[in-house]
Amino acid sequence: MSLSTTVETLNLLGDESRMRLCALLGERELCVTDLVRATGISQSRVSTHLGRLREAGLVRDRRAGAQIFYGIASDLLPATIKALLEDASKSTDPTLAGDRKRLSELETERRGGLPESVADELERYYSPGRSWRSLMAGVAALLDLGDVLDVGSGDGAAASSISAYCRSLTCIDVNARSVEAVEERFAKLPHVKARVADVHELPFAAASFDTVLLFHTLTYAERPARALEECARVLRPGGRLVLLCLDRHEQQEVTARYGERHPGFSPRSVRALLRGAGLEVASAEVACRDGRKPHLQVVLAIADKPSHGPTRRDRPRRRAS
Repeated sequence: MSLSTTVETLNLLGDESRMRLCALLGERELCVTDLVRATGISQSRVSTHLGRLREAGLVRDRRAGAQIFYGIASDLLPATIKALLEDASKSTDPTLAGDRKRLSELETERRGGLPESVADELERYYSPGRSWRSLMAGVAALLDLGDVLDVGSGDGAAASSISAYCRSLTCIDVNARSVEAVEERFAKLPHVKARVADVHELPFAAASFDTVLLFHTLTYAERPARALEECARVLRPGGRLVLLCLDRHEQQEVTARYGERHPGFSPRSVRALLRGAGLEVASAEVACRDGRKPHLQVVLAIADKPSHGPTRRDRPRRRAS
């Protein structure tokens, strides 16, 4: 980059609004709506700033369905400019911290949905009523889960998608406030219960559940092997455990801020842990890749408890009302 171009780039980044946008885009790809919600800058100004940043080669765009996502063109930037933008992304400046907080709140609202690629494809070939939410409702209707234990349920967002297809649903979490949120969410459903409990010492008798869900809980567990042993203990013969966790990664600086104790588990490690708990592994593979930086991958594993008699599929089904 020539001296004159460097000066022009620095002048371009001398605008506070453009630096705020770059700080957010340095962490992940975002659309204009996301940037407006996070920064409070008007949509017209955000679009104008992005246009100038794109013309200067600082930002690139990517179309996904009807939306356009923007991200920093880090592979094309000189080391000096790249270092400047990285510093902005990590800055503790109150304004930038506020932008990140609002973006985090926005993403929290969206948790519990399908992988972004699915939503993008549905949006691309849109027809009235054809959405990822309707697809999710249709898939859920195929379920026959029996008595279910949701370990590390949080506020019950995921459980709400399957509650109608469980004979009983028990949600546990170590966070009392999360349990209160579950109780409030399911106040009108008598077959749903919630309680504070630790996965390392589950307060249930052996063979109490047909299905155990362990969604993004294993990386938070102090003793993962012990956690899976407890989950296997409370499963009935023929019962199934479904597990989601981050794949092994080198991004501890990202996940540690959320309280995760372990840097993910590879499919091979998950298989070994499940087998060590006495379960028969049906599958353990990378299921999806996060579209946002640092592009973490998620492992989906399914394991069954050995059966020596009628399985959960032989028991009477509970019909959704």
